[in-house]
Amino acid sequence: MAAALSWVFGCTALGPAPVRLSEVADDGDARRRASVRLVLEGLDDEASGRVVGAASQYERALQVDASNPWAYLALARHWVEQGEPDRALAFLDQCEAQLDPADSLRVEAHLAGLRGAALRERDPSASQAWLAQAARLAPETWGDGWLDAQELR
Repeated sequence: MAAALSWVFGCTALGPAPVRLSEVADDGDARRRASVRLVLEGLDDEASGRVVGAASQYERALQVDASNPWAYLALARHWVEQGEPDRALAFLDQCEAQLDPADSLRVEAHLAGLRGAALRERDPSASQAWLAQAARLAPETWGDGWLDAQELR
C-alpha cells in the first residue's frame, strides 16, 4: 500500500529501506547463509572489475540454494550491467518468484530499478516509469538510475 501511495502521490522513500545483501547474510538455514556469502563474494568481484568471477559466484550460489532470491537479484543486476536485458528480466522474474512476502517491500525499489534499466533500449517510456518508481522508493540508491555492486552489497 505504501508503495502504491508513493507512486500515486509522488512521495519519496515510503516504506523500508531497500535491502543490502550484507544485512541478510545471517538469515535462514546453513544453505541459504552459504549461498548469500557466495553472492557477496560475487558482488565484491564485480566491484573490483572481475566480472567473469562474479557471474561464477552467483551461479555457484544457486547451486547451493536454488531458492535464494538474492542470487537471482544479483544475476539480474549483473546482466543489466553486461547489456543482456532479456537475461536480466528472466532473473528478475525468478527473484520475484522466490521472494518471501516479508522481503517484498525491501526489494521493491531494486526490482523496479533493474526492470527499468533492462528496458532502456527496448521500451524507453516504460523504462523511465520503472526508474522513476525506483527513485521515489529509494532516492539514495536509485536517484542516479543505477544500482552498482556496492550499493547492493
